[in-house]
Amino acid sequence: MYKIEISKSVEKFLKSRNRNVQIKISKMIDVISVNPFITNLDIKELKGNKNHYRLRVGKYRILYEIIDEKILIYFYKADSRGDIYKKSG
Repeated sequence: MYKIEISKSVEKFLKSRNRNVQIKISKMIDVISVNPFITNLDIKELKGNKNHYRLRVGKYRILYEIIDEKILIYFYKADSRGDIYKKSG
């Protein structure tokens, strides 16, 4: 089982969503922590970023990185489909 780290921005995103969305995303994160390469979820590897992935949960996207040497999955960004890939700052 992989350890999970969630960035402050993802925590803030989750807190701003309704309870059903929070539960759904939390369950997906739990599933990924057991098997980050599971095939029955809508997960895609991001182009140009080795070990970076996108998880689709309804209209939301959660970006994460798998750090094998630390047995860690770092969830670093979450947003709606239309906003997730926009550059910040």
